[in-house]
Amino acid sequence: MTEMRTKSWRTAAAIGLAAGLAVPAQAADIVWARYGDIDTLDPHRATSTLSLQVWSLIYDTLLAVDADGNPVPHVAKSWTSNEAGTEYTFSLQEGVMCHDGTPLDASDVKYTIDQAFSETTPSVTKGSWGPITGAEVVDPLTIKLTLDTPFVAMIPFLADSFSSIICDSNADAEGFGTTTAIGSGPWKLISWTKGDRIVLEKNADYTNFGKLADNPGAPYEDGLIIAVVPEPQARYAALTTGEVHIAEPPFDDVPAIKDSGDLNIIVAENTGQNVFWEFAAHRPPFNDKRARLAVAHATDAATAINLIYGDLSIPEMCPVSRGVFGNDQDFCAQYRPEYDPDKSRALLAELGYSDDNPLETALLVWTGGNRQKLGEVFQAQLAEVGIKASIEIMDIGSLNARVRQENENTEGTTGSMDMMTWSWYDPDILYALWHTPGAYRGYTSPELDAILDETRVLTDPDARKAKVQEAFRYLLENAIHVPLYTPGWEWVFAVRPEVEGFKVAPFVYPIFSDVKIGG
Repeated sequence: MTEMRTKSWRTAAAIGLAAGLAVPAQAADIVWARYGDIDTLDPHRATSTLSLQVWSLIYDTLLAVDADGNPVPHVAKSWTSNEAGTEYTFSLQEGVMCHDGTPLDASDVKYTIDQAFSETTPSVTKGSWGPITGAEVVDPLTIKLTLDTPFVAMIPFLADSFSSIICDSNADAEGFGTTTAIGSGPWKLISWTKGDRIVLEKNADYTNFGKLADNPGAPYEDGLIIAVVPEPQARYAALTTGEVHIAEPPFDDVPAIKDSGDLNIIVAENTGQNVFWEFAAHRPPFNDKRARLAVAHATDAATAINLIYGDLSIPEMCPVSRGVFGNDQDFCAQYRPEYDPDKSRALLAELGYSDDNPLETALLVWTGGNRQKLGEVFQAQLAEVGIKASIEIMDIGSLNARVRQENENTEGTTGSMDMMTWSWYDPDILYALWHTPGAYRGYTSPELDAILDETRVLTDPDARKAKVQEAFRYLLENAIHVPLYTPGWEWVFAVRPEVEGFKVAPFVYPIFSDVKIGG
């Protein structure tokens, strides 16, 4: 009966929040409001950070990350590899339980990997698992992975929520990914009302072996409600009344919130996030490098970022974020096209564009985080050199689909570019984005493919770094991936004073196991 009462209150809370009504705070439940919703509860079917954050609460991973973002043991207490780097054997912790009461063992890991490499519905991040050719259950607590070739990015991948272990009991459960998600993480799924909220309750059987929480066991609070509240001012109002405990505040109000001391402000660090220009490169005008360079030279990222975000974000020179292997601001600054409006105008003139015949392009931007305002600043900068950019705002799922659609369209003369954002823990993200066929079917080339292939197999760190930076140079000199800022996004959290223990792990994973809500 206790469980039924808890669920009943959470349903009432959902109605109250959706209607903007005050709901009495319950000490046993944390309420976290975000600007948007997840795409799916299936870790093989999406790539958004909003989804990753929720997966990290419901599912476990073989490995975890330390405070510096390095992989450490978790569900896998240890692992070994052969000298060639083509076989990895993982020893699992005893006593890990799935939310339905079944033990999590090597069969669940094999099931997860088999699903990732499904012939009919492979994971959207299949390439990031690496060239795995087999997953063998040696015994219930031992799994051996065989690779076709060495893949140095596999170990950090196994600490990321893209590699979430999906309990094999999901195979027989109805509605996996929408109404069902059986994992072994610190929080159990109660319900997901798309576009409204996700309701979780603590996993009383949880043991933390490696994640960045001081609490070694189950979360302290009974429940966690993740509410979708798109409007920044509505989130702020709910924070001030206590209806919400944690939320992203309106960016423009962050200085005043800091000065008031009424709420605590936590800014995520080591986010792994890189915001950048990318272009529909298979049709005019951006199939010509000069057009892409014209945009890059017209963009004053430092001024735009400072105007919209102040010190909450910083300009980025590299195609991967600060804190990610290979990032070197001085190295990348040598090759990233500098802000130079005159050079931009000269390139446009070479292409036949003028004030009377401007280069026209759609500028795709996704909602939230003051990105629309930032897009308007960039739009004005482009207009100064004779580029007419029409801003289109959409949710992240629609943006991802639209970008691929634009890349697959080879006809017409109106360009398309987008302000894309990816978060990743390793430079292997560049392989996912730019190796043939590419995540969005955008720019690819045999030369770039060859460089990216080597970044995956070089086991010597210095040799790998040199090859990663060769990829940086190629992307920057050809204006394929034009970095704008990092850490970027809206990962600034306002936290009510009665909330203790909230923290954000590297790569923007909020940790709620330590949270206690005082009176």
